[in-house]
Amino acid sequence: MNNNHVPGADQIQFDTLIGQAEALIQPFLRNLSEAENGKVGSIDETGKLVVNKVKDYYETQPALSSTDVDWAEFKLDFESRRFYELRALRLMALAKAMLETKRLHDYDNYENALIDYKYAQYKDETSPGLGYDTKVAEIGQFFKKNAGGPTEPTPENP
Repeated sequence: MNNNHVPGADQIQFDTLIGQAEALIQPFLRNLSEAENGKVGSIDETGKLVVNKVKDYYETQPALSSTDVDWAEFKLDFESRRFYELRALRLMALAKAMLETKRLHDYDNYENALIDYKYAQYKDETSPGLGYDTKVAEIGQFFKKNAGGPTEPTPENP
């Protein structure tokens, strides 16, 4: 299903770029402890609307905004959350596409493995004693067994 393969040099370059991105952003990231995660939680869509509305009021009618808020920090937090959210979405979309492409290669590998398994079954029947019986037995253990007789091989969890 997929005959488009990333050349080795491109794989190395991609890994290098991922490493560079990780090294660049890592100093700015934090993993929350369980206690911090419980305290901070996350804001839902309504909470995001509140934040956006407060920001809009600050920008359009600053006289209506609280002097108790550090607005410079508010703006930096707003820009940072937007940066992280947009980049995370891009990375998640890339990861999703990569995993789906991987599934195509999984499918190709599995279909070819079935062809090879059926070939080994054929050779075991037509040319016994050449070692195909061991191969058939070892590969056959991965398929569901039907008490009524042999069945078409199917993976336990494709």
